[in-house]
Amino acid sequence: MSLTESTAIDIAKAASSASRHLAILSEADRNEALTALHAALSRNKDAILEANARDIQAATQAVNGGSLNHSVLKRLDLSRPGKYDDMLQGILSVRSLRDPIGNVTLRTLLDDGLTLEKVACPIGVLLIIFEARPEVIANIAALSIKSGNAAILKGGKESTESFVTIANVISEAISHTRVPQSSIQLVKTRAAVSDLLAQDSLIDLVIPRGSNDLVRFVKENTKIPVLGHADGLCSAYIHSDADPEIALKVIVDSKTDYPAACNSLETLLVHQDALKEVLPPLAKALIAKGVTLRCDESSKAALIENLTLKEAGMLRDACESDFRTEFLDLTLAVKTIPSNSPLTDVEAAIAHINSHSSKHTDIIITESENIANIFMKGVDSAGVFWNASTRFADGMRYGFGTEVGISTNKIHSRGPVGLDGLTIYKYLIRGSGHRAGDYFDGEGGRKYKHQNLELS
Repeated sequence: MSLTESTAIDIAKAASSASRHLAILSEADRNEALTALHAALSRNKDAILEANARDIQAATQAVNGGSLNHSVLKRLDLSRPGKYDDMLQGILSVRSLRDPIGNVTLRTLLDDGLTLEKVACPIGVLLIIFEARPEVIANIAALSIKSGNAAILKGGKESTESFVTIANVISEAISHTRVPQSSIQLVKTRAAVSDLLAQDSLIDLVIPRGSNDLVRFVKENTKIPVLGHADGLCSAYIHSDADPEIALKVIVDSKTDYPAACNSLETLLVHQDALKEVLPPLAKALIAKGVTLRCDESSKAALIENLTLKEAGMLRDACESDFRTEFLDLTLAVKTIPSNSPLTDVEAAIAHINSHSSKHTDIIITESENIANIFMKGVDSAGVFWNASTRFADGMRYGFGTEVGISTNKIHSRGPVGLDGLTIYKYLIRGSGHRAGDYFDGEGGRKYKHQNLELS
């Protein structure tokens, strides 16, 4: 990795050259770089956390002054229990995964001595623009090196100290390997972003990670394909037959495990028949964790009857905008799904989610496999779960090692984007002087065989 203040075109050219070198490196060479990366970040943990503490101090002042969102401060903190170790483990997990380059997904015998293969290959050059989350540098460096891609990174000013320190550690580590240092470049100046977004002939994919404003800015200012998501507006639907214990465990985890994450729960849909049996104990558990509930009329009425006066003080009246809001905090919008809806109950829940959702991750709590299947087929999101927490929407939890981000796109890659999401494919033909003009109907013409061959 190199810290650079070069011009955008020089940065992009260096990354493009590095990507071509990376594409032909052996898996052993790429894994060796990941080993060096892990060792260097382990050795320099204290220095990195000291730099991160300086960022935290400045960010805390910004939050107190009202110029920075508190959720950004939470994402910035590398000292949160387990976070640094998770970052290190992610590198090892990526190293242990199967090499994504060269994987053959189709092999066809076109004719004797003429074979066609569809083979996975790197995308090329990635531009990743992100806010807070200093661990992103290590995640992306590992994923990019393993998948044979070069990466240009631009982080937010709120975590500059962390970024610079981590970048220097990574740069020193990979300088002793066969991976080019320009494979991973960290851009320091904000002014370079617009110029980099104009390098569509050299940069192959942009991945923005951050606020709606950031994602919108990127999409409106580049011709380069963009992979990512803006909101993490995740919803849960509690069906009439939901097991109260399962609902309590899953919903509390989804909302309170890490409220600032994009896979935390923001909207709770409750079937009318579950208002009295399932919702009150769940609400008590959420309120005990400090969650404020923004309720529609029916859910609030059901809760008022079953909560103490102190607990009821955590209830607020919901407005329509609450069901389109990513709170990223201990706030949850609650809406009732009536049993007399023109649609079936589950269809009404699906309709609400599809019209309000950011297509990230949505879940259903039900004992019915049939209802669950209808929900999972009908909800148009990157992740749809049955009786499981939204917090499972994560690259490491999916077994991807780590992730470069979450995609709500409907082309190329969707959901947590790991190694496979950072590869594309090319078609290879191997022949021995074959000519396309020899294949035609009629006398003397050759015929294609088009026989599927084993992939092994």
